Amino acid sequence: MRRTIINQPAPTPQSLPHGRAYLYFTVFIAGMSTLAIEFTTSRMLQTVYGTSNIVWANVIGLVLLFLTAGYFIGGRLADKRPYPHLFYTLVTITGFAGVFFLLLTSVLLRSAAAALAAVNVGAIAGSLVGVILALAVPVTLLGCMSPFAIRLAVQDVGEAGRVSGRIYAISTWGSIVGTYLPVLFVIPLAGSRLTALIFGTILLLVGLGGLWQTRRRTAVWGVALLLLLLPVAYLGTRGTVKAYEGQIFETESAYNYIQVVRHDDCNYLLLNEGQAYHSFYCDGGYVPRVSVWSIMLAAPFYNEGPVRVDNMAVIGLAAGTIPKQYGRVFGPIPIDSIELDPTIIQVGVDYFDLTEPHINLIAGDGRYELNRLTAQYDVITIDAYKVPYIPWHLTTREFFQEVQAHLTEDGVVAVNVGRAPQDRTLVDAMAATMLTVFPTLHAIDVPGTLNTILIATMQPTTPENVAANLAQLSPNVDPLLREALDTAVAHTVPVTPSDVIFTDERAPVEIIIDTLVLRYLLQTGPAGLPGLEP
Repeated sequence: MRRTIINQPAPTPQSLPHGRAYLYFTVFIAGMSTLAIEFTTSRMLQTVYGTSNIVWANVIGLVLLFLTAGYFIGGRLADKRPYPHLFYTLVTITGFAGVFFLLLTSVLLRSAAAALAAVNVGAIAGSLVGVILALAVPVTLLGCMSPFAIRLAVQDVGEAGRVSGRIYAISTWGSIVGTYLPVLFVIPLAGSRLTALIFGTILLLVGLGGLWQTRRRTAVWGVALLLLLLPVAYLGTRGTVKAYEGQIFETESAYNYIQVVRHDDCNYLLLNEGQAYHSFYCDGGYVPRVSVWSIMLAAPFYNEGPVRVDNMAVIGLAAGTIPKQYGRVFGPIPIDSIELDPTIIQVGVDYFDLTEPHINLIAGDGRYELNRLTAQYDVITIDAYKVPYIPWHLTTREFFQEVQAHLTEDGVVAVNVGRAPQDRTLVDAMAATMLTVFPTLHAIDVPGTLNTILIATMQPTTPENVAANLAQLSPNVDPLLREALDTAVAHTVPVTPSDVIFTDERAPVEIIIDTLVLRYLLQTGPAGLPGLEP
């Protein structure tokens, strides 16, 4: 008995709503949504796991993996069932999944944030698996869009190249919009959770529009998905992104997730994963203890006395702890303070009393903005961490040559560098790099922390200068300065430069830090991680 095989003809352009125009519009929105989901997911991960290259590699790698799966699935499905209503059903479901699973990611990350604060590695791993699952569904479905759209649009083999090229071009245009729109506008204005809701809903509505024009009975089920989004959106966008004890403020900027927490009478600034304080301010300007930022006060005292500081520049302002303490000790000297994130500057004004008129607030990249300044400074401090990473372009020989050009004849530069108890790899590489530019370098291991302050001087100097200057301080000097110099004298350590020199051509900063962190965790376990004790 013979079986008769009937080939399903491809739909004609007339069977598509508005010919190919609406199909192309849908492809554009799908391309936009793909990148919007990628950036929104990375922003959500940033609040817990930070912004290292590893996090970005995981997000990009997973997106590409799930898109690859979607291309295969979408192509096979389109060949078997090349129906416009099925395509728009997929689009509608994808829009719903984009909202549902991204909001689910947000919920999972809230528990991950609490786990990370308590260094509960099991919960962290479980939440990360949940995030992978949350990405898999919407991104795989988005991968189905382009091959399915090509199958619907191609009417003749002779036009296959032209049509497929047009669809990929339109999808890429959408991806460009999906790159800039959420990062520069939607996330800073609405936050990551509302961004997920906005872009997912747009895709869902576009799918409903296609269903209404191709099969209205199916569109009714699509409307049911839209209605189901209402409680999902309400529950998924309620509350704060994180809920740390004492939290009084949170927001998302184009660069960071920002928190302010209050303990006793002090406000503390946390960024992204929240595993370190980036600034603090206590009511009335009270400084309860010598901190990493206080040690920066010792930098000019490595010169021979008498020490005079008439101006300074700060790269890595955060909420203003360094310039405020310099102003407290040296008076209202002109201070040019550079911070990449303008929202952090505003948080400093609102919650850290960063209102001194002698502190010039500059929003922009530290290296770029420094080179726009024309002044020469007695002191330049650099504290531009995204824990535990230093931006690589602020570590190179060429950068320190630019710093040197902005220092006075007796100027000094102080840099905050991370380390592990038994691993000074990054400190030694930074020391080797700075010694290619400056004649003398000093190192202070800040007690109770994993930080070393490297201080380079324009003139040859000795560590004994600090003790001599300490002995010559006026009895009326601010006690904070005396305590900072005492700490510097007690904790100055030998400089041991390595053979690694960072340059603009080659600066393996991330590799060194990744290795340092991994080795430290293998040696000490999660219990060795520093906490957030004020």
